[in-house]
Amino acid sequence: MKLIYENALSCEEDIRDFTLEGSARLSFPEGKLRMENAISAEQGQKANYVLWCPVDFPSDVRVEWKFQPLKEPGLAILFFAAKGRNGEDIFDEALAKRTGEYVQYHHGDINAFHVSYFRRKEPDERALHTCNLRKSYGFHLVSQGGDPIPDADECSGMYKLALEKKGNLVRFLVEEVEVFRFEDDGEAYGPLLGGGKIGFRQLAPMIAEYADLKVYEL
Repeated sequence: MKLIYENALSCEEDIRDFTLEGSARLSFPEGKLRMENAISAEQGQKANYVLWCPVDFPSDVRVEWKFQPLKEPGLAILFFAAKGRNGEDIFDEALAKRTGEYVQYHHGDINAFHVSYFRRKEPDERALHTCNLRKSYGFHLVSQGGDPIPDADECSGMYKLALEKKGNLVRFLVEEVEVFRFEDDGEAYGPLLGGGKIGFRQLAPMIAEYADLKVYEL
């Protein structure tokens, strides 16, 4: 593996070039990126948001970051391999504006994978904790595995998460324990996705912290 991007996510300067879609409070009270909603969760999808890293990454990558939930309910998502449906940059002015509402990301102008983890929102999600991988355009649930991250009040620190995408294989790991893997045939859920941007999404009213973002080329 070759390290091609590193960001401590420790201060405002670290995310100066990031793009926020939707409204959020971004702070660094403990030297880690803390994300929380700026709009009441009662507003539904309007209260959710996505923070995009500005870099376009190659197709075969390993993305690592540290994560700690501080407040429930909610869930977190990592978008990856995100590009316009015709190969455009996701910030191309020809694409429809996105404001954090989920439908804009799975039935909008972009293609992407999205792994949702620490899912503590709906009653069924709180009863059985899973991590889900979806592929868009569309809302295709393509893989799923048990979520080993404890509830927020039981977390004693940050957890190292990793997403690997190489060829047609996608893997998600928590503390190097594989949660799921997906082999994409390039047909059932649309063509294979290549490189693109990554973004962190969070659902209100969850509060969580992020640190030590690293991307390796595989």
